[in-house]
Amino acid sequence: MILAGDIGGTSTRLAQFEIEAGRLVPLSPPQKFPSREHTGLDEIVAAFVAAQKAVGQTQSIEHAAFGIAGPVRDGKVHTSNLPWMVDAAQLALELGISAQNVHLLNDLEANAHGIPALGPHDLVTLNAGQPDPHGNAAIISAGTGLGEAGIFFDGQRLIPFACEGGHADFAPCDQLETELLLHLKEKFMQGSFGHVSCERVLSGPGLRNIYEFLRDTGHGQESAELTAAIAAGDPSAAISKAALDGSSPLCVQAMDMFVSYYGAEAGNLALKMLATRCVYIGGGIAPRIIGKLRGPRFLEGFCNKGRMKSLMELIPIQVIVNDLTALFGAGRFAAMSAGLLPAWLG
Repeated sequence: MILAGDIGGTSTRLAQFEIEAGRLVPLSPPQKFPSREHTGLDEIVAAFVAAQKAVGQTQSIEHAAFGIAGPVRDGKVHTSNLPWMVDAAQLALELGISAQNVHLLNDLEANAHGIPALGPHDLVTLNAGQPDPHGNAAIISAGTGLGEAGIFFDGQRLIPFACEGGHADFAPCDQLETELLLHLKEKFMQGSFGHVSCERVLSGPGLRNIYEFLRDTGHGQESAELTAAIAAGDPSAAISKAALDGSSPLCVQAMDMFVSYYGAEAGNLALKMLATRCVYIGGGIAPRIIGKLRGPRFLEGFCNKGRMKSLMELIPIQVIVNDLTALFGAGRFAAMSAGLLPAWLG
């Protein structure tokens, strides 16, 4: 049996899988845990295993893999958006299995491994393009943070690999974004240098950063209703809701900037990976703003790459709307590592 996990800054999902007829099959619905209410992944894994035993699930876990936001080094991850150190050896002790059978991988790498498990209903096309069957692919996901990964085609197999592109420098595309950069440099100043990453703009907190910049620099007025909604709960969710229902022109402007930059950064990633096969848009935000992504701003941001514009217009773009993709990807990775599933063939 395989234990798979998708560990995010907001929620952690765990599920058990078996291999049946060459397919990864869940044994029960995934369990969801609020990440910040726990001291670490080992605590969540212990709670999950105890809950499974309580309902009579006695089959032993033999292999495990966990997709986690952050760079993996020597079987350990300092999580990017949680105060955790995740250690594969410690998780192996918790599960009572060999450390060789426990794998940690970047969350976007796990997302990429989950793509072969998706069906047509799990994808929404933003640009049909002309997919290159010999090309690479890429995935970008805005949520609590910003994740990016590449998918290399070696002539036979598609091989996902991690990167930390979400922490690269934010590059403004116009005058207003230049003003945003200067505003955020002051906010996130570190010593004599102000590093503003892509994630500071392209994420749930990033939408809030954009909105506050517009509000605080006189680009619009915040209504009393929105002030109350922001104070009452999740500010990014309140801003997003007001943008999508059109109740706040200031929020609409913030969302428009967010979508334009989402397209621009997705295009940057496509160029760096030469992702002529496909660019996938994952994460929790994209499925909720599909209408905005289908508008002109996203694709204009994606394609506006000077001499490369004609190439960009040919690249397919698909939004992943299945929020279990990373969980299935972690399970597939564990199964492939154990020789229970074949590699992802192109």
